[in-house]
Amino acid sequence: MKDNKDRDEVLAAVKQNGPDLKYADKSLQKDREIVMAAVKQNGWALQYADESLQKDKEIVMTAVKQDGLALEHADESFRKDREVVMAAVKQDGSALEHADESFRKDREVVLEAVKQEGYALDYADESFRKDREIIMAAVKQTGGVLKLADESLKKDREVVLEAVKTYGSALEYADESLKKDKEIVLAALKNSGYALDYADESFRKDREIIMAVVKQDGQSLRWADESLKKDREIVMVAVKNSGSALEHADESFRKDKEIVLAALKEDGRALKYADESFQKDREIVMAAVKQVGNALGRLGISPLEDASEELQNDPELIKLAEEFAES
Repeated sequence: MKDNKDRDEVLAAVKQNGPDLKYADKSLQKDREIVMAAVKQNGWALQYADESLQKDKEIVMTAVKQDGLALEHADESFRKDREVVMAAVKQDGSALEHADESFRKDREVVLEAVKQEGYALDYADESFRKDREIIMAAVKQTGGVLKLADESLKKDREVVLEAVKTYGSALEYADESLKKDKEIVLAALKNSGYALDYADESFRKDREIIMAVVKQDGQSLRWADESLKKDREIVMVAVKNSGSALEHADESFRKDKEIVLAALKEDGRALKYADESFQKDREIVMAAVKQVGNALGRLGISPLEDASEELQNDPELIKLAEEFAES
């Protein structure tokens, strides 16, 4: 805004961007219509309103419905107002942090908060960490909140299953007994291949588990038992998902042309993990340059850096790499 004392100009500005209320003249920060327009656009603008309007319930309700965290800037009295607090946590569960202490023990308010943001449990009374309904609602929204649950609920199969479905690595916080539960482990791996790092060691030898994990994240081949790093089908699936998974495959596959080509089609940089003989193979190097040349070229890195010295000096390959660098 050019003139922060011009009412029409300020009103137009806050309708576009509520926090511009910050730059308005003090007199206009007391203007109810302007402040209402600002908080409708962005509830956080409440912090720039005159104190008198931070005590206006209609304005505060409008603000917290738009951004629950605006509760922090409302008059202290509204932090004790159940209607205001409930509206705030429904919009952003983390607003529970700014509510009066009494609401941290209010089961209905806490339940609404964790439904919207699982980690709002962090602001709730400790007793709710043993409340199954509260924990179930929280992990359905954010699986990682299982970390905050009481130990008894970390042994609850249904709770843990819901947690790993939304955040696979929540398996880390489950009771050891459930880290041996195949259904739970598979559910976790569907969400994140990295969850295998928290599963019972026995699953690293389980072909079904490893196949599921490399389909989700080829790099997870690193956690597989050595016997499965020699399984051609598993390695093929892994490198098709992430070419650089070739690094974790059995040495024999670094000499397998079909596997190496599949890896290079996904990530040309996998050439560095291929057998040295392929770094001298024109077809293989060409595939690597075509896949990765454009991206590396923009970074000023030669896509031929892992090729043999002879192919690094190949005129056709050099021309192709330069074309990618310029595109």
